Amino acid sequence: MNASVLTRMAGGDQAAVRECMDQYGALVWSLARRWSRTAADAEDATQEIFLDIWRSAGRFDASQGSDKVFVAMIARRRLIDRLRKTSAEPQMASDEVLETVAWAEPGNHSETSIDAAHAARAVAELRPEQRQVLELGLLHGLSQSEIAERLAMPLGTVKSFMRRGLIKVREYLNIDSNVEANS
Repeated sequence: MNASVLTRMAGGDQAAVRECMDQYGALVWSLARRWSRTAADAEDATQEIFLDIWRSAGRFDASQGSDKVFVAMIARRRLIDRLRKTSAEPQMASDEVLETVAWAEPGNHSETSIDAAHAARAVAELRPEQRQVLELGLLHGLSQSEIAERLAMPLGTVKSFMRRGLIKVREYLNIDSNVEANS
């Protein structure tokens, strides 16, 4: 029986490193993408995970589980560590995020600034709970399920607030004026 890819990695087999990446790359990428907010974060996480796998290969014990389980557990641990680190970092206030939109494209400063100001006024017109749901979703990138969990709201309520809030903002900004608020 052939030695596992992790055992060969621990022994210094350089070909085993490439084989590990080829064999488990899709698994690690799918986990990283699922647990990361952006593709760039997932790429960074994937690189960290494979570095951690390479460092930890010597601790692999085939009697405790397969290579795949070992790789998945390292990936899971690394991703949880990354989530904890990012959640501990101070978040930018929502109004600060809107202010930075004005500086996004220097060549289009006045248009962007005006659009950002209109959008900020439109959002300010919403009920506080609708505004909070939209800010968490649009500015902080949370999914509707994550918003529901964070605000301790039913998922259906979050979806309704999101939909109705977006409709009101569109109406305020005269975007998609044919969108019906009651549909």
